[in-house]
Amino acid sequence: MSPSTSSRSGDAPESLAGADAAPPAPPAPRRRSRWAWLARLWALSTGRFGLIVVAVVGLTAIVARFWTPFDPQKVDIANRWALPSWPHLLGTDGSGRDILSLLMAGARTTVFVAIGAGVIATIIGIALAALGALTARWVRESVAVFVDILIAFPVLIIAMMISAVWGGSLWVVIWAVGIGFGVNIARVTRPELRRVLHSDFVLAGRASGLTPAQNLWRHLLPNVAPVFIVQLSWGMAVAVLAEAGLSYLGFGAPVTEPSWGLLLAQLQQFIAVHPLSVVWPGLAITITVLGLNLLGDGLREATDPTLSRSPFATRRARLHIPEVVS
Repeated sequence: MSPSTSSRSGDAPESLAGADAAPPAPPAPRRRSRWAWLARLWALSTGRFGLIVVAVVGLTAIVARFWTPFDPQKVDIANRWALPSWPHLLGTDGSGRDILSLLMAGARTTVFVAIGAGVIATIIGIALAALGALTARWVRESVAVFVDILIAFPVLIIAMMISAVWGGSLWVVIWAVGIGFGVNIARVTRPELRRVLHSDFVLAGRASGLTPAQNLWRHLLPNVAPVFIVQLSWGMAVAVLAEAGLSYLGFGAPVTEPSWGLLLAQLQQFIAVHPLSVVWPGLAITITVLGLNLLGDGLREATDPTLSRSPFATRRARLHIPEVVS
């Protein structure tokens, strides 16, 4: 036997052993971070702009709680209608009050109304949507009719009806926007809950012994969160507009409470003489409402797993939004 033949026969057991060896195990999948949606939100231009605006308004409201450049209600006749300069960076109004201090103090009112209206709209919307999706048929139909009746009344009409009974205040704005957008959230969320209700994981949870409330909390609400978040952000934007509009009409914040809408109402009669003073409260309202709307759109794209990052897929997915959302 030649050496080459013996070497080939000696290598045969090793080759057979290599053939019988199991293939290497695939690497374990990386676990997605619970904060991955925040990175996706920041990557979107709309989400980044909305986050910055909301953060600036919220931080301004917190700072104004403890400090403003001047007392917002301090009258200084000697410096009335001062142009933007040091130390009055945005100028003063007809009473000599510092406009920057008034805007900072008004941010507290804006944040208070937006958060309060959002909490009330969330409670009303989830309660009505759950009743309209998880109960008996006659209850579902009754809730649908009730929501259709309430949704026919605009938010401003509801606010005026409430203020006719209890008088104008910030709580009138909060409850009016909370009720108005609560039924909006219920109308949009109810069909989404009905759709998710027939999914396999919901049926499996029901078969495993989960109660309807547990199924709602664990499976249903997380799957309708993108639509819910968009509606909630729009509701908070409308709360800012409603507070400004109702304060402008005299149904919102009292005269002693700093408010962007009240400041706009006080300055608009001098727009022909001092046009720059009217720009600042109007600009604050516009940027805040725009930021809340864009933040809602960005949150939907960042939290909805059915949306890819391509603009064409995002556009196709938006075409499936219920008509009442668009």
